[in-house]
Amino acid sequence: MSIKRSILSVPLRISTMAMVFFLVLGAQAFGANPDVSDSEEAIAAGKSIFNANCKTCHKLDQKYTGPALRGVTDRRSIDWAKSFIRNSGALIASGDAQANAIYKEYNNLAMPSHEFLSDTDLDNLLSYIEYGDKEAAVADGGDGSGAASAGGGSGVPSEYLTIILAVLVVVLLLILIVLGLIISVLTKYLNSQKLDEEDQEFINQKFNFSKVLKSDAFVIIVTALVVALVAKTAIDGLYSVGIQQGYAPKQPIAFSHQLHAGQYEIECQYCHTGVELGKSANIPSANICMNCHQHIQNVGGKDGVSTEIQKIYDAVDNNQPIEWVRIHNLPDLAYFNHAQHVAVGGIECQTCHGPIEEMEVVYQHSSLTMGWCIDCHRQTDIKAAGNEYYDKLVQLHSESKNALKVKDIGGLECAKCHY
Repeated sequence: MSIKRSILSVPLRISTMAMVFFLVLGAQAFGANPDVSDSEEAIAAGKSIFNANCKTCHKLDQKYTGPALRGVTDRRSIDWAKSFIRNSGALIASGDAQANAIYKEYNNLAMPSHEFLSDTDLDNLLSYIEYGDKEAAVADGGDGSGAASAGGGSGVPSEYLTIILAVLVVVLLLILIVLGLIISVLTKYLNSQKLDEEDQEFINQKFNFSKVLKSDAFVIIVTALVVALVAKTAIDGLYSVGIQQGYAPKQPIAFSHQLHAGQYEIECQYCHTGVELGKSANIPSANICMNCHQHIQNVGGKDGVSTEIQKIYDAVDNNQPIEWVRIHNLPDLAYFNHAQHVAVGGIECQTCHGPIEEMEVVYQHSSLTMGWCIDCHRQTDIKAAGNEYYDKLVQLHSESKNALKVKDIGGLECAKCHY
């Protein structure tokens, strides 16, 4: 009787511990500073700011390129959060321990400065971060804790999935141990009884592992797993055809965007002159480079002409264009107009190209797939304030309670991009 009681007590304790674990796990959630407004107007305004400036690197309830944001005013002070958003580099340089911890955690990638945002903009942004899209996070399976994975898409945090899988493996192992104990006890009990020779032989038969390996069922299972793995690999490969995310070719001149756009804060439009005027952003000519480099001949005030800057002089002297390698390529069947997005739509360069001012070597940050573009059109609010281009569209949309988005003005029509 004591043996039976000890066996039954094992799964009972494990199930109790598992239940308590998941109850504690589900109870975790970040709060928000009560000084952060939860008004619908502030949240809506903050969502527009978030989509325009933060969405590329952050999610509310999931880790992404940067940390999950919801609950930041509970973990940090509001003033600290605003300072970090405005100029994280300056906060890091000041020696702030929290800022430096985040900087190191995310592979020494500093967030671009947002000093153009007013206090009202930052207040609205924090309102959206703390109170925005909570229903969507719950619908995706998230718990609002802000600790989900960077994989994007499933609302279950990868850390939780790892813990859950580990707990399930431990529970399964314990179940196997308990079953082994039960079989052992039953075998001893039956051996103590008077049984026929045939029954006795059946009870004491040895497990033949080699026979299992040669069985039809085992062969079928292994074959099915191999076929499924090959099929998944093939499908994943097909989905990646034409996608060059992360592509960073070697350029004829080692041009550093981190130095020019980051350290010296040269505007993108100064070199890419067509970005607000036409379809293409234009690759800068050597003449544009010479506007600065006829005076600047080396980096950091060093003597002589640097090897890379000399290549610019050679191109000008020989009247030969610099053969830059194109990084961001769209298929010929897709139409994209930079001026429409930048000048009319007010979209920041970083929305598509990522933290370009932090890149020593430029790479393709976004996937630039059709699904990626459509998702942006579905979620991006139209910046209609002070833009006469949208006045009639705003008037037509005035009866709707929802914000005017790109999808509402034909952003999902096939002919807009495929002509």
